[in-house]
Amino acid sequence: MEVAEIEAPARTTTVKVAPPQPVSSSTAPAKRATKPKYMRPISRILIAVAALAMGIMLWQPIWRIDLWAPQYPEGLVLQIYHDTFTGNVDQINGLNHYIGMAKIENAMFPEFAIMRYAIGLLIGGGVIAALIGRRWALGGWIFTLLAFVIWAMWDMYSWGYKYGHNLDPHAAIKVEGMAYQPPLLGHKTLLNFEAWSLPDVGGFVLFGSITIGVLVLYYEWRRHERAQAAAVRK
Repeated sequence: MEVAEIEAPARTTTVKVAPPQPVSSSTAPAKRATKPKYMRPISRILIAVAALAMGIMLWQPIWRIDLWAPQYPEGLVLQIYHDTFTGNVDQINGLNHYIGMAKIENAMFPEFAIMRYAIGLLIGGGVIAALIGRRWALGGWIFTLLAFVIWAMWDMYSWGYKYGHNLDPHAAIKVEGMAYQPPLLGHKTLLNFEAWSLPDVGGFVLFGSITIGVLVLYYEWRRHERAQAAAVRK
């Protein structure tokens, strides 16, 4: 007698798939650090203030030459504004006449006619750089300031050289081989006079504005470099 084989029904297995879980913020990929495109507000404010402060050069002396001698213990001073000379101009001209030097007058400096406009452009350039707020704009303004200073110092040196070397051969006092070029910056002895050439109020403001601009540019450059390094690490 044969026994029939009965096949058991196949068992089915149900696999439950868990729904996707949201990724928590702790496991989310870190956001890529961005490099700063604009300067910080405080940097832009500092640049604007430094630029506007240079307006002082329009009504304060920019440079000065001081002279001391035994017969002038109180000293003599020649102050140079953006458009004129002031101070003991008449007394200095009287002394210079005896050694054959030319009379100091505004006509010696045709630059006086355009200096106010040059200063205005420098001020406007700084304000525009602050409004743009980009490092390249600040760098361009600083470059313009430095170019202006170099030109002004060269112009002053050129005038001083001609003024101190082109002497009247018929002067009452002649010292063989002696020239009377005033110092460009610092101290110099001229016969029995001690001469000092230094910035005045306007000059110190100009150099202060340049210093602020350079420091802000360095700070913003370092800030950009740090942000760039952080972006690479991430």
